[in-house]
Amino acid sequence: MTAPELAEIVAGVYAYVQPDGSWMINNTGLITGSDGQYVLVDTTSTERRNRELLAAVERVSAAAPRALVNTHHHGDHTYGNWLMPPGTPIVGHVLCREDVLNAGLIASQLLPGPDYGRIELRPPDTTFTDSMTMHLADRTVELLHVGPAHTRSDVLVWLPAERTVFTGDVGFAGGQPFLIEGSVLGYPRALEAVRALGPEVLVPGHGPVRRGEEVSRLLDDLTSYAAFVTELAGEGLRAGHPPLEAVRAAGDHPFAAWQESERLVANLHRAYAELDPERSFDITVAWTDMLTVHGGPIHCRA
Repeated sequence: MTAPELAEIVAGVYAYVQPDGSWMINNTGLITGSDGQYVLVDTTSTERRNRELLAAVERVSAAAPRALVNTHHHGDHTYGNWLMPPGTPIVGHVLCREDVLNAGLIASQLLPGPDYGRIELRPPDTTFTDSMTMHLADRTVELLHVGPAHTRSDVLVWLPAERTVFTGDVGFAGGQPFLIEGSVLGYPRALEAVRALGPEVLVPGHGPVRRGEEVSRLLDDLTSYAAFVTELAGEGLRAGHPPLEAVRAAGDHPFAAWQESERLVANLHRAYAELDPERSFDITVAWTDMLTVHGGPIHCRA
């Protein structure tokens, strides 16, 4: 497997990209100020991966961290929070804190495979609702809540002077978005919020960094995916087909080659519930259907 790389994407701003971006293999970010202090954007999933991330950060800056920002609550973005030095503010949306505490370490049980090592819960201790602005020496860092989309608590980390955005899992490059805990109908609005910023560099939560025209193409593709899921859900509801049957009936489709194709049925469960408010939503049933499509348990890469 290709090793993770901490690459400078604009002056003093870095993307830590972990190929191949599949389940629990996410991207993080490093934003430095002229005084050497830094803000970290997300952590990752296993103890080994998190220690490798922090070692890479130390090679760039030996200063104390100003803060760690969590873009949402999922374990691949928060399981390394506990490794930050004591007293480091952990910043996130108010719902991110709530969902970290509610979810516990469940992702490490649902997605076996790697040696997770030592992982502990450390939720955000500095929270906000709509937006928050951080000042890192001469650099402005804006945190913008755009959920529900991937989750309830999705936050964009936007650097206006550098025209650079860290999207967390609002952005997937190469894989199907995972919207079971967010909103299929809200997802296009979050993508439009990204587009409205006019970013020149976009760091997705999973997959390679996008630049220039690649940014618009990625946002177009993800918007088309959301429209496809919504249309397929509408057809399934009208035909009386449950989500699993609707996926099987869909056969080949324009997004079938994207990684994690099993996510489609989970997203359909969410879309069915949004299009038909009287329909109950059971995340356990949605997850079980996803495992059925996958052909068994989803084993993450170590």
